[in-house]
Amino acid sequence: MLWSLIKIVLFVVLVAAASTGAMYLMNMEGGVRIAFGGMEFTLTPLMTVIALVVLVIAVYVLIKLVSFLIAFLHFLNGDETAISRWFDRNRERKGYQALSDGMVALASGEGKLALEKAHKAEKYLEAPELTQVLTAQAAEMAGDRKKAEQVYKKLILHDKTKFIGVRGILKQKLEDGDTETAMKLAEKAFTLKPGHAETQDTLLKLQAGCQDWKGARKTLDAKLKYGTLPRDIHKRREAVLALSEARDVIADGSTIEAREAAIEANRLSPDLIPAAVMAAQSYIANAKPRYATRVLTKAWEARPHPDLAAAFAAINPDEDSKARLKRFQKLTKIHPEHRETKLLRAELLIAAEDFPEARRALGDLVESDGDARVYTIMAAIERGEGKPDAVVKGWLARALTAPRGPQWVCDNCQHIHGEWAPICDHCGAFDTLSWRSPPQGDTKLPAGTEMLPLIVGAIEDKAGEDAPDEAEIIDAEDVTPVEEPAETATAGDDSAPEGAATRK
Repeated sequence: MLWSLIKIVLFVVLVAAASTGAMYLMNMEGGVRIAFGGMEFTLTPLMTVIALVVLVIAVYVLIKLVSFLIAFLHFLNGDETAISRWFDRNRERKGYQALSDGMVALASGEGKLALEKAHKAEKYLEAPELTQVLTAQAAEMAGDRKKAEQVYKKLILHDKTKFIGVRGILKQKLEDGDTETAMKLAEKAFTLKPGHAETQDTLLKLQAGCQDWKGARKTLDAKLKYGTLPRDIHKRREAVLALSEARDVIADGSTIEAREAAIEANRLSPDLIPAAVMAAQSYIANAKPRYATRVLTKAWEARPHPDLAAAFAAINPDEDSKARLKRFQKLTKIHPEHRETKLLRAELLIAAEDFPEARRALGDLVESDGDARVYTIMAAIERGEGKPDAVVKGWLARALTAPRGPQWVCDNCQHIHGEWAPICDHCGAFDTLSWRSPPQGDTKLPAGTEMLPLIVGAIEDKAGEDAPDEAEIIDAEDVTPVEEPAETATAGDDSAPEGAATRK
């Protein structure tokens, strides 16, 4: 408000001053006389002032015209001038507009339009690090892989865009399945930008696929260094790589190195079940059962698993069933309500021929969490208690159609594996296998029932009576499913047949 008032006052003062000056000049006597070429001009003071103003303006315009003429001559000569800069700015404006339109088209999924805009931007702009990148991506979206590859190769020639070019060709080689070339390109891209998360993951996956465990461990360390991997996950995957390296060493026959690698893997991640099993096996082979017991007990505390129980049984494979039941108390006292602990205890009691206690050990698993392994154990219990063959066959029939229970399942593609592996053999993902029940359509047999021959041992030999053979069990005409087995049965064979106890 105040500033507006000040401007109005200044305007009025200036107008008044100009009017006063004009009146003063008009009232002045005399003037200016100009004689030129026989002509004479007499100017009043006011006309003199106006003539001077016009003369100044004319001189200014003349100077500008001369400057423009000189600039135009320089422009024709190819020199940088205001005219050339004006044209350059105009071209630059059109180029960036085309570049912007191309990026919008690319984000919208319009590959052909993006490619057209990229060509236009490349025509107007002298910025290959921008236009060629857009051209390559637009060509890929439009399906012109050959064009994209040519542009990527051009990008490799410039330091600023070398990584982009290498990364682009790397993706193409991965799509083509050329892992050997892709590995070299991934290593080159990793050298250019070791902190790039996508390049780290790609290189790690390729190294794991080629079983380059040492190289994979270096890449994993880089992920930790640059903050692209949490420390706890790094520790777990370091253990997975160490375990994989130990397996390769075992395959090569280097026993000492294999033991050290297995123990190192277990040290890095005690809850990694395959590492604990391999470390225990190395201790057993080295006549150190106490160390093996300690490793397996610690792993069982982290998570009970049938492979741990099988390795624990292998510490003393020649002991009788009573001694084994007592020794296994180190495991069964840990997480007594866990499903795997109940199943383990039931299997041990079957081996000890304490079938009523084995039934009690199962608890409510038959009703609440029944699967093939639970029903198979129930068949062994029924057979051991002397129940009729129809009852046993009923449980085995249910086992054949029941869910398989927890298995090694890939978290990425849900593929089921018969045993643990560092890489999913279906989708190639690294460290994605977890021990859990498949969502549906599981077809593989549970690894846990493989432990029954170890625990049950020679029950069939002790029985002295014939158990139903495999053909008899599978034959649909002979199988009589039983929803609720009878609680009373006639006395008979008091041992569980090995075929029934281990049926998956």
